[in-house]
Amino acid sequence: MSNRYTIAAIAALALVAAACGTGAGSTPQEITVNTSEQATSGISVTGMGEVTGSPDTVEVGLGVSVLADTVDEAAATAAEKAQALIDSLTSNGVAEDDITTTDYSIYPEYDYSSNQERLIGYRVNNTVRAKIRSIESTGTVIDDAVAAGGDDVTVNGLSFSIEDNDELVAAAREAAWNDAMAKATQLAELSGQALGDATSISETVSMPPVPVPYAGDEAGADRALTPIEPGTSAVTITLQVQFGLAS
Repeated sequence: MSNRYTIAAIAALALVAAACGTGAGSTPQEITVNTSEQATSGISVTGMGEVTGSPDTVEVGLGVSVLADTVDEAAATAAEKAQALIDSLTSNGVAEDDITTTDYSIYPEYDYSSNQERLIGYRVNNTVRAKIRSIESTGTVIDDAVAAGGDDVTVNGLSFSIEDNDELVAAAREAAWNDAMAKATQLAELSGQALGDATSISETVSMPPVPVPYAGDEAGADRALTPIEPGTSAVTITLQVQFGLAS
């Protein structure tokens, strides 16, 4: 049987298997056999590799939200408290380059009770995003910043990530390649042919941050040190590899 008809038979079997396996909750097969006469015949596979590691940075949103009778009063109070919050961050080792303003807004606030619109004041929000590079000090940095902001402080959650991830990426890439090679080799053997060289490789790297909820939005005089657990973060690499078939 010629190579073209052998591959066509494999492809037909793959279509039958896919039809039988398709249903609610099923995962589409990620292996394809190319039998088009207009394209170069070969095997296209998807390899996946995932490696976990310990985060080395955490980003947290901190700010103040001040309501006052006038815009000037609200803006002045918000500026004072926001500066105190930023000063607290820098005094705890957060670099100025790692502090970025992400929101500043001023707007009137109304009370709509009793079916009436009543102006109750003007609100000023000032929020920064701080990158903390010393994971073990995260709880202290947050607590001190919250105390500096007082009762008007806001905390918008935090997320961990891995910045120094070269070794993890290399390990995940190797795992993805081994996965792709194993799939392609098996398909070639099943079709009675020898696997050729890789002719096309594309890579997708995924490093989603680990979100961590933060329970409190207001400072408390007797608050215990906030525990922060970074857990682990994953680096995932997906390789799309096209292999030729040896004659």
